[in-house]
Amino acid sequence: MRARFQVNRRTLMLGAAAAATIGPIAALRAGDSSTIPIGDMHAHLFFGISRQPASVRPLGKLMGEGNATLVSWSLVGDQPWIRPTPQGLRQKGAPKSGAATKWFLEEIARARKHAAEQKIKIATTPADLDLALKGEPHVVLSVEGASFLDDGIEGLKAAHEAGVRHIQLVHFVRNTIGDFQTEPPQHGGLTDFGRKVVEECNRLGILVDLAHCTRAAVEQALAVAKAPLVWSHSSVAKKGAAGKARSMFQVRQLDFDQAKQIAAKGGVVGLWALRSDVGATVEAYGDRLIEMAGWLGDDHVAFGTDMNALGNSPISSYADLRRVVRHLERKLAADRVQKIAIGNYARVLRQVMEAAKP
Repeated sequence: MRARFQVNRRTLMLGAAAAATIGPIAALRAGDSSTIPIGDMHAHLFFGISRQPASVRPLGKLMGEGNATLVSWSLVGDQPWIRPTPQGLRQKGAPKSGAATKWFLEEIARARKHAAEQKIKIATTPADLDLALKGEPHVVLSVEGASFLDDGIEGLKAAHEAGVRHIQLVHFVRNTIGDFQTEPPQHGGLTDFGRKVVEECNRLGILVDLAHCTRAAVEQALAVAKAPLVWSHSSVAKKGAAGKARSMFQVRQLDFDQAKQIAAKGGVVGLWALRSDVGATVEAYGDRLIEMAGWLGDDHVAFGTDMNALGNSPISSYADLRRVVRHLERKLAADRVQKIAIGNYARVLRQVMEAAKP
């Protein structure tokens, strides 16, 4: 059973009254000693277990429950062409010419509309990151699986103009960029086009996300990139675990040595909240983060919950993630918690944005 906040009736009533008058984030600060804002390198809406209309689970309320102020809202670029199976998500078809771009543009428009309705700003500049660090809610528009780039690399400029600042190269559908973990490789890592995508992301100031990439693709992206990269979600396999019989979630893990390479380039690895991997409680999730920080350094780990795409997860809301922060604060100094909770994601975004070329 999950641990619960210990609050008395008077505290609960005062919190409810405060929320009604000053909003959920301010109310949380008034009634909770844990005020470090939360960042999340990978979360969903309109996908997975959250296919219900956004009005049922609006982003503003979701973020406000835990003072989440820098959330990567990841739109699934290959969603129409994947299906659930007993072995996980698998490709069920391939987009025809122009179809992935059409899907991507429609999803971006829908996301922007919902963010505007929720009065949540879209983070596109370093100044926006400063505001998020100070507690003003922002989302980072992200795409998981850049299938739309099969229609041409010029799609990156259109994505940037639409506000996208974080792109995951591959997901569950084969594309012209590179290989992914859950299917036999076809390209030997990244294609020549995939290398150009990494270079163009660096030029435009878009963060490159290597989650789901094969070992070869990770190595090649690291060799090409001129700015830090991230692995937004899953976890890190313990040193020496590679090559052993592995479950499906272990297939999705990042190998220890490659996690160290991403960290050495200034990048960040996010921890998802898959119950079979991280455990059943917020405390277990927090302890896994502390373990990863011990392996990679405090500057190179972050939240990457995969929220709304995982069933039976210990982290199903930002209120849950706030409980993780409280758990970390009982074990780590405040500056270390701030890095893991939001600082590392904000830093790497800033570095990529500031390294952009005209």
